[in-house]
Amino acid sequence: MISLEKVSKTYGSGARAVQALADIDLEVPKGTIHGVIGLSGAGKSTLIRCVNLLERPTAGRVYVDGQELTAMSAADLRQTRHQCGMIFQHFNLLTNRTVYDNVALPLELMRESRQTIRERVTPLLELTGLADKAGQYPAQLSGGQKQRVAIARALASRPKVLLCDEATSALDPQTTASILTLLQEINQQLGLTILLITHEMEVVKSICHRVGLISGGRLVEEADVGDFFTAPATQLGREFLDEFLKLEAPQALVERLLPAPTAQTHPVVRLTFSGDNVATPLISRLAREHGVDVSILQAKVESIQGRTLGLMIAELMGDAARTQDALATLQSFDLQVEVLGHVQRTD
Repeated sequence: MISLEKVSKTYGSGARAVQALADIDLEVPKGTIHGVIGLSGAGKSTLIRCVNLLERPTAGRVYVDGQELTAMSAADLRQTRHQCGMIFQHFNLLTNRTVYDNVALPLELMRESRQTIRERVTPLLELTGLADKAGQYPAQLSGGQKQRVAIARALASRPKVLLCDEATSALDPQTTASILTLLQEINQQLGLTILLITHEMEVVKSICHRVGLISGGRLVEEADVGDFFTAPATQLGREFLDEFLKLEAPQALVERLLPAPTAQTHPVVRLTFSGDNVATPLISRLAREHGVDVSILQAKVESIQGRTLGLMIAELMGDAARTQDALATLQSFDLQVEVLGHVQRTD
């Protein structure tokens, strides 16, 4: 449905040129929700604005529903943009128009009849939970209600694609959850393809089927959401996951960690489980087979797109030989094992 081929975008020229995007290849299949995540300044907003050519790429091709937007005339592009609804972080509603009239605006610009506008707007207000707000003005609405108006307005022209530019960043967590639920319902009921950019891992986890990670204007990683959360392929991906999961060793322990093992230390490990390994009794097995005690310092279990992810930080407590054998056993399983350091034995 959306296809980007070697898309690049440079602002300025010569010594002052800034490359915002570099050789982006991206495929978003019809009917899917695809997230793009990255730090501020990574190129996320430029990327999504290149999809409907609000920003024209310096190089590369953009296709939506099989049509090459980058090859279109200005007149054809204006017509084709009706296929790409877009919502923004700050809603961009007209304060002097009611909810109904804000949603109706794109249809008025398309010179649709009043009857057609009514037939389109009324069910959209129902879909977005705004039927009782039709006559109110933006100043009378909450942030979540304003974003619902923006979503209804974006759907008025019956687009095939919905582009979301940090659509939940200005909302509180509870309102964000309700907007994400609405987007998921729209995707399922209307079969709408959604491309969203965000810096929030919770957004990706909640509704996306696939995710791309952008850094320095380049798409550095792309995966199904379950794979991204359980086994990110890049250091930046792991940093995003760590920040989302917020599973860290206690500070008092961190201050005691030594980088290298000795005969008088034992290891502190971070374990990442996924799939069947979450239910495997590895801890009791280590204690039984290797005679080590396992002190669990932190643990967390997340359900992500039907897959289970478990994380644990633990001390393997025993003599050096036994803890090394236990560590080797852990590393023989299909799970991620990271030795955070070593601490002095206290026995």
